[in-house]
Amino acid sequence: MQSQAIVFKEPRQLSVQSLDLAEMAEGQIQVAVEYSGISTGTERLLWDGNMPAFPGMGYPLVPGYESVGRVVKASDSANALLGQRVFVPGASCLQGVRSLFGGTASQLVVSQERVVPVEDHLGANAVLLALAATAYHAVSGGGKRQIINPPELIVGHGVMGRLLARMTVASGAPAPTVWETQPARMTGAQGYQTVHPKDDPRKDYKAIYDVSGDSDLLDQLIQRLAPGGEVVLAGFYKSDLHFAFAPAFMREAQIRTAAEWKRPDLLAVNELAHTGRLSLDGLITHQQSPSKALAAYETAFGDAACLKMILDWSANA
Repeated sequence: MQSQAIVFKEPRQLSVQSLDLAEMAEGQIQVAVEYSGISTGTERLLWDGNMPAFPGMGYPLVPGYESVGRVVKASDSANALLGQRVFVPGASCLQGVRSLFGGTASQLVVSQERVVPVEDHLGANAVLLALAATAYHAVSGGGKRQIINPPELIVGHGVMGRLLARMTVASGAPAPTVWETQPARMTGAQGYQTVHPKDDPRKDYKAIYDVSGDSDLLDQLIQRLAPGGEVVLAGFYKSDLHFAFAPAFMREAQIRTAAEWKRPDLLAVNELAHTGRLSLDGLITHQQSPSKALAAYETAFGDAACLKMILDWSANA
């Protein structure tokens, strides 16, 4: 069987190709993908050719780890999932390409242990679960199922910044301030304030979460910390980060890197979304068919008004 897939032949060269799909084995399911998201973090680096050394890196590749679809076939042990809508955080089932991360395709074969069942009412919003899990991992310290150090300042009002802010407000912690420099992204705050950095005089933040991906901001953020405060690097950076030692020394600054989300984070945010405690509404701003994937990627990476672009595979599902 074949699957239609987005293939990066090399940086900035994209096509939609029919690829052979691996045969389903015991413990696996086949998913007819309805929607897949375009990541403006790691996927942008793959598109630009700026991805740092990463296991499995190489071209041609199929990107994507934000797919949602229906289980259309199941092995005997996975039969209970048949017909269920599931979230698929990437796959490695497409032949002749690197599957990094392998989820942007019309059909996927994947282990039943890898997917997460999602409620129908989430619809296309379910593609946001990976980003939500990334945000949750950052604030929970890694799947501890509670916010351990809520952000007082969030840098960047993209999807990640909005998810972090919404989680903080939903937890009952004080509403954070969110920095944003692009006018197109200043609106849409829900229970918190969005400001330009120049309009924020505070220099006593105890916890600053940077989701901007800007490797040149660290010195500026350290200068905004209270003594003993923490900067959490929750974005993905293509360049090395450096900071001046003296200001960090005087503040006894702490710097923490938030690693990739784990399955407990994904399960936690899935529950929050299902119960309505975390809203995913209003974050998907653009949608395109796979046949117009090149335009979709250019918009996702080049238009500040595009918070989240998804590809709609449902005509093939």
